[in-house]
Amino acid sequence: MFCDSQMLNTTQTNVNLSAMKEHKGMRPQDIVILLKIISSQDNSWYNKDLASALGISNSEVSESLNRSSIAGLIDDNKRKVEKESLLEFLVYGLKYVFPAMPGRLLRGMPTGYSAPVLNDDFIVDDPFIWPAKGKRTKGIAIEPLYHTVPSACEDDMLLYDLLSLTDALRIGKSNRQVIKKLEEKLFS
Repeated sequence: MFCDSQMLNTTQTNVNLSAMKEHKGMRPQDIVILLKIISSQDNSWYNKDLASALGISNSEVSESLNRSSIAGLIDDNKRKVEKESLLEFLVYGLKYVFPAMPGRLLRGMPTGYSAPVLNDDFIVDDPFIWPAKGKRTKGIAIEPLYHTVPSACEDDMLLYDLLSLTDALRIGKSNRQVIKKLEEKLFS
């Protein structure tokens, strides 16, 4: 009896190790893609739509959805974001996996505590920005989760809000106001 259960555990471990091998870890663009799916607010999107809107290749979108499925952040059909799991990851894990490293003073698009979604809640002396050509806000640069984020957010205010709130979590400690706004945006 002990041998059978030991064999079962070994088999389960091999299956889990196999899934982990395929996963190869989350990448920053995975978060951007999941938040874009949420901002689409329906399930009628295609991978090519995400790729076009985000400036990411079709194959990278496909690989990203696979990683997110293995991580439990999107359902097995790769259509519906598991919002509770994503929120948990954003609040408790994101700043450790994809920390925002403040850079030099540049011009760009406000993000984090400096973004319009948080303007009424926080007073910021030195705004955080994503470096972006043609933008006037001068602030401390942080790299967006993916280099095309500023242009992707120009036509999608919900995506901009979601990524800015996500950056607020990457920049500092989890703040109840930020988490509450993120929940509202994710689940509305």
